[in-house]
Amino acid sequence: MELNPGIIGEEKRLVDILSGEDVIPLLASAVTGGAGEASILDEHGTVLWHQGAREGTILASCSLPISLEGEVIGQVRLTLGKKEPLPLESLAAILQHSIKTILFCRLKRLFTNQVHSKVVNLSYEQLVENNRLLALSEKRYRDLSETLEKKVEERTKELNAAHLRLIQQEKMTAIGQLAAGVAHEINNPLGFIISNLTTLKAYAEKFLLLAERFRNDKYSPAMDNDSGDLFWKEMKFDYVCDDILPLVEQSIAGATRVKKIVTDLKGFAHIGDGCIAAVDLNEEIERTLRILAHDIPPGTSIVRDYGKLPPFVCNPGMFCQVFLNILKNALQARTHGLKLLIRTSSTSEGTILTFNDNGPGIPVEISARIFEPFFTTRDIGSGTGLGLTVAYDIVKVAGGTIEVNCPESGGTMFTIVLPPGRTP
Repeated sequence: MELNPGIIGEEKRLVDILSGEDVIPLLASAVTGGAGEASILDEHGTVLWHQGAREGTILASCSLPISLEGEVIGQVRLTLGKKEPLPLESLAAILQHSIKTILFCRLKRLFTNQVHSKVVNLSYEQLVENNRLLALSEKRYRDLSETLEKKVEERTKELNAAHLRLIQQEKMTAIGQLAAGVAHEINNPLGFIISNLTTLKAYAEKFLLLAERFRNDKYSPAMDNDSGDLFWKEMKFDYVCDDILPLVEQSIAGATRVKKIVTDLKGFAHIGDGCIAAVDLNEEIERTLRILAHDIPPGTSIVRDYGKLPPFVCNPGMFCQVFLNILKNALQARTHGLKLLIRTSSTSEGTILTFNDNGPGIPVEISARIFEPFFTTRDIGSGTGLGLTVAYDIVKVAGGTIEVNCPESGGTMFTIVLPPGRTP
């Protein structure tokens, strides 16, 4: 914003800058010094201020101009009357210099005040404009912040969904790999259930024949006749009576085993249904071991050192996934003579789970990368590289930590520490 030229920089007259209070004491001093009359005139010769008498004959006079920025805007005039002549030029020069000094100081102060006033006004207008711009900027940033918050929320939901899909994909991959073993585990009890039911059908047919004889009154246990004894022996009812209950009990046990396998598999597979429950982590480890039963090589020694654990609130299916991925690593690390120690305990720090095997261990140069997505040391096509990544994410979401180290005695040990307080 430009300064108003009508205020700052405009032409000033002598009377606009000086006042009687400034110059009259100086004029009076000149009269006291010997001048008959001391006057200040404007550019037109009009007397503005004077001291001394204007009567009598003027014996001498002296006039000196008053200039401002190169232009004459007035003059100093001294006259001498009847008194003895004095050096008027000297008095006039002193008076001229004094007037110019006062004039300069007054003009400088006036200009400074005007500039300060304009600068203050200008600063205020700039502040108002800056405040308006800041208000607009704040509104834009507020709108942008709200938009970003919505985008972050949407993105977070997408990432959570992608993470869940990743876990589910890894779970389905594991289930696919376990399908043959689970099928074998189910096929065994189903085989003898079917065999028992076939035998039971034959027994039922014999009992139906016996019932038919009773209905026709051709045989009764109270009757003592050779025909009835022969029929009893031909139908082998003594053996049937001894065998039928164990047969049914075996079939029930086999069906229960199948049901248990299906229940374990169902609980293991359902991780995306949002099921949260207080579970016994020892039992969840056992559930996972049952799922892996067919993949455990002959001669494998699994030592269970389970401590008493408080119920832990989590998604059971997800933690079964954690245990599965760790146990599969141990089973694949050594196919002969595998020894696996599973130890659980509860301390003031929380629940501690360790899985220690006697496999070849993990080289130091890659131990820091085993939890990275898609990192695997297996041949192409034999591993996704997501197993331990998924395990790490699940434990982290539960507020715990998972670490791996290779003891000096050899093998690999995974340690999971879960926080206390996640109880029902």
